[in-house]
Amino acid sequence: MQDQSLYSEIGGHEAVDAVVSDFYDRVLADESVAHYFDDTDMAKQHAHQVQFISAVAGGPVEYDGEDMREAHAHLGLTGDDFDAIANHLEVALRDNGVSESNRAAILEEVEALRAPILNQ
Repeated sequence: MQDQSLYSEIGGHEAVDAVVSDFYDRVLADESVAHYFDDTDMAKQHAHQVQFISAVAGGPVEYDGEDMREAHAHLGLTGDDFDAIANHLEVALRDNGVSESNRAAILEEVEALRAPILNQ
């Protein structure tokens, strides 16, 4: 996890919420990955993602969602799926004014979860 300054530097809760909204708009518009969210309560998913991004950015929250492996095991995600979704996150971060170094720090935390998310 990052120090508190990254969360503050990117704009705190309001900025993370905006990034997550933009992120899911992109993901749900992408036919290659949108189907993974067909039966998902997106309000709940949005809240979990805000909590997750806040936690990896060193915000004042602890991620209390499911274990990443358990949460994603039933989906059968591929490396290409992971890459597409991570790319949508990177673009959402960029388009919401998150600096390159802060994007890299957040995406490094996400990349560290590749194996459990892909059930490897």
